[in-house]
Amino acid sequence: MIELKTPEEINEMRPAGKFVGDILSELRKMTHPGTNLLEIDDYVRQRIDARPGAASCYVDYAPDFGTGPFRHYICASVNDAVLHGMPYDYALRDGDLLSLDLAITVDGWVGDSAISFVVGNDADPEDLRLIQTTRDALAAGIRVARAGNRLGDISAAVGAVAHERGYMVNLEFGGHGLGRIMHGDPFIPNDGKAHHGYRLRPGLVIAIEPWLLRTTDEIVQDQRDGWTIRSADGSRGAHTEHTLAITDGDPIILTAREHDETVAALGF
Repeated sequence: MIELKTPEEINEMRPAGKFVGDILSELRKMTHPGTNLLEIDDYVRQRIDARPGAASCYVDYAPDFGTGPFRHYICASVNDAVLHGMPYDYALRDGDLLSLDLAITVDGWVGDSAISFVVGNDADPEDLRLIQTTRDALAAGIRVARAGNRLGDISAAVGAVAHERGYMVNLEFGGHGLGRIMHGDPFIPNDGKAHHGYRLRPGLVIAIEPWLLRTTDEIVQDQRDGWTIRSADGSRGAHTEHTLAITDGDPIILTAREHDETVAALGF
C-alpha cells in the first residue's frame, strides 16, 4: 500500500536523511587504500550507537532475497559487486570501485542513500564514466519526480540516461517507497514507460537508486555470504541513491550531502 506523508511527517524525516547523508560524506573522506571494509562497518555502528533515537535498518534485516539476517550496518560492494555487499575482512586497494549503501532510522523514520567512488588515485576512466552515469540518471529521475507526473516518468528518465550511454538496465532491484519501514510501495524500476503507472502526489516519499554494470545486465548472488549481488560477467558496477519527498513544487532531497554533485546539478 502506498502511503502519503503529511508536511509535518516529511519534516520529521529530515534528521534521518541528514544523518545518513552526513555519514556517507564522512566515509567518502576517510576511505583510502588500506581501509578495511570491517572498519567502515564499525564506524557506522559507532555513529549509530552515539546518536539518540537512531537504529540500523540492516542488522536484523532478513528479506526473501537474502540468506538470513544481514548482521552488518552498511552495504559495502567492491568492484564486480554492486548491491547488498556484505562487509568482510578486505583492505581496499588503489583503484577499487566501492559502493556504499546506508539506511538508518532516526526516531522511527528511515533515510536511505548510496554513493559509489573509486578508492585512491588509480581510477579507470570507464569506472568514472559508469559512476557519473548513475549520478546523471539519478538527477534525471529526480527532475521528473513532481506531482502530476507518473512513476513511469521516473523509470523512463533513469533508463534513458543509461541507454544513451550504452549500458543495459537490470529491473530486478530498483527504487522504492519508504517511511517507517525501509522498503515499501511503490517499486520503481530503473527503466520503464513514460506516462504510465501511479500518479505522483505530494507526500509520497521514495528512494530513487540507479545501479548499472559496465558490460551486462545479468547478476548473480554470492553463495558465500548469501547476500552480495555481483555482475554475471565479472564487470564492475556502480550505485547511486537518494531519498526524496514529492511536494507541490520541487522535490525535497532528504539525504543531500555536502558537496553533492547530483543535487548541485539539479539547481534546487
